[in-house]
Amino acid sequence: MMRLNLVLLLGVVLSALYLVNVQYESRRLYSALDRAKSEARKLAQENERLQVEKRAQATSARVESLARTRLAMRPVTPGITSYVSYPQAASSSAAQPATERAAVQGRLP
Repeated sequence: MMRLNLVLLLGVVLSALYLVNVQYESRRLYSALDRAKSEARKLAQENERLQVEKRAQATSARVESLARTRLAMRPVTPGITSYVSYPQAASSSAAQPATERAAVQGRLP
């Protein structure tokens, strides 16, 4: 009878230690999950902020203003447009430059 009591006592102690360990792991995992959810919320907010900033940076007015100031670009007007025309050569392809012949034949991208 004494052995049975000792075995049962050992079983109860081991069961109690296992229960404490499981509760500890459960709390640790719950806190890790909570931290991960918090980090996910922060990243979602940061992503939304960056998307709004990206949309603000890509407005046509801003792009036009940057093109004028930084790149010194200006709108196209007929007064500053240069038209290039090739002289009408005879139908021989020898008079055409090689790049023009390739473009006409569809070999240039």
